[in-house]
Amino acid sequence: MYKVFLTEDDDGIANSIIKRLSEWEFEVRRADDYHDVLGEFQKFDPHIVLLDISLPFYNGFHWCSEIRAVSKCPVVFISSASDNLNIVTAMNMGGDDFIAKPFDLSVMVAKVQAILRRSYDFAENIGVITHKGAVLNTSNATLTFNGEKIDLTKNEYRILETLLENKGKVVSRELLMNKLWATDSFVDENTLSVNIARLRRKLEQAGLHDYIGTKVGMGYIV
Repeated sequence: MYKVFLTEDDDGIANSIIKRLSEWEFEVRRADDYHDVLGEFQKFDPHIVLLDISLPFYNGFHWCSEIRAVSKCPVVFISSASDNLNIVTAMNMGGDDFIAKPFDLSVMVAKVQAILRRSYDFAENIGVITHKGAVLNTSNATLTFNGEKIDLTKNEYRILETLLENKGKVVSRELLMNKLWATDSFVDENTLSVNIARLRRKLEQAGLHDYIGTKVGMGYIV
């Protein structure tokens, strides 16, 4: 599920956007503290930002600059101030697109989906899988989160790769053991449990809390 961070201070517009995106199974969080939009952004760790220009305290250009200093997350400006100067400024500040108010909600959803495909699905095709801010590079078997590398053993990497290749789906213990057997590693039920526990501990220590879920009697899911 993709996460959308919405920075919009008009309740009516915000509620309409949240309702429509939720219908498309996006997880949406609206900014609450307009003194600390960057802090809320970092805590939520979204896949995309919808950012109004006219906001309390600091405008959207300011917050786009702050976000760009720490993240490459796509930023889409939404504003009624859609003159050429504002559009050019938004793009120069690091915006990925500009949607002028009033806008059709279906067009907004289509634009969001297109940007997410370009930003994330394409990355998977070139050997990178992203999930909840973590990046698994399958070309060199590395995992990074917030710019920090997380060291994984061969078995831990294979387990995580299999789970991420099936993200959103339950992966059985049998499938995971078969994947590990394919690497010439002897794996039984206990060995798999040990590897899963160790992998979870490393992810937790890196700040990836509850990254791997358990479906009792079925397997694991990310």
